[in-house]
Amino acid sequence: MNRAASAKAPRVKGWCPGAHRPMASGDGLVVRVRPQMSRLDRTQACRLAELAIGYGNGVIDLTSRGNLQIRGVDQDRHGALLEALMDAHLLDATAEDEARRNILTTPFWGQDGLTENLYPRIVAGLRALPNLPAKMGIVLDTGAQPLLSLASGDFRFERGAQTALILRADGAVTGMEISPDTALSALADLAQWFVDSGGAQAGRMRRHLERNALPDGFQGHAPRRTGTTPQPGPCPEGYLLGAGFGAVDARGLIGLFADDAVVGLRCTPWRLFLLEGASKVATDCFVTKPGAHILNVHACPGAPLCEQGEIETRALAEALATRMPKGQSLHVSGCAKGCAHAGPADVTLVGADGKFDLVRHDAAWDEPSARGLSIDDVFKELTQ
Repeated sequence: MNRAASAKAPRVKGWCPGAHRPMASGDGLVVRVRPQMSRLDRTQACRLAELAIGYGNGVIDLTSRGNLQIRGVDQDRHGALLEALMDAHLLDATAEDEARRNILTTPFWGQDGLTENLYPRIVAGLRALPNLPAKMGIVLDTGAQPLLSLASGDFRFERGAQTALILRADGAVTGMEISPDTALSALADLAQWFVDSGGAQAGRMRRHLERNALPDGFQGHAPRRTGTTPQPGPCPEGYLLGAGFGAVDARGLIGLFADDAVVGLRCTPWRLFLLEGASKVATDCFVTKPGAHILNVHACPGAPLCEQGEIETRALAEALATRMPKGQSLHVSGCAKGCAHAGPADVTLVGADGKFDLVRHDAAWDEPSARGLSIDDVFKELTQ
């Protein structure tokens, strides 16, 4: 049985938090910022870090959708924080606009202008789309190679294997050929089909396609072969840095912009961020080299920072990181929602009544192979 159907299943909200509509957690409000094109210029990046220090706990969460979160915000200071975010051009005009602009953008753009051309066209047409379930999102995976295939999304813009650009429904093997000029109308047509065919009940495109056949007009063109997940280090656009558990130290981030060559920051869903223009980086706050064990480990904030967390997570995850075989992934989740990693891992530990359930090669909400483990039990299980 899927554990999400059990009586102890955690509360799953039908929406994602934003800045206008934050989520209450154990340490205060979680205020999520959705950068345009998943990018901040240097002024915005430094200002966001200052706001995280002044209004939050001094740490910025880098999410699996390439968004940024300030945690620990007091309810009575939320309004002032919104004004500051608006002044920094980091806030949509309304909560509705913010919710609709659920777009993850590849960090690797700028070679031929395709992504920069496509993004504003999509944003300009979001209000014309039919009403969709709140968690549905768009992925602009339009770099030289698709890299975001494992990231959560429902409508995927990708370069085609034989064509310049395709729109692919998540869960479908192929997509439809489009151009930047037809991208918005194609997106609207696919969204309307989803609604008209009863997709709202499934909530996500992939689940909907498990029981409903996608019309032929939305298929037929394969995407390019998916590339490998990037690692920390230099890249053509600058320098990729890692943040363990996606926790970005705000003061450390400000320090990176002491280099005048750094012109911006691009977010990714891999607990990495890209410093535009940087050629080398010296820092103790972030991961600078490939192969770090901590980047194969997923862990939410857990208890007591999250109201639904039933265990502390990150100290255990860090202790286990170096014990995992090379290349294997670990997910330590405070509850069965699995917020830090929306998919399977080689080993998943799920908090349940102060102990741990063990799930192998599956997701946090799936049936465990062992229940009620103590920390000592966990170490024994994973070192046998």
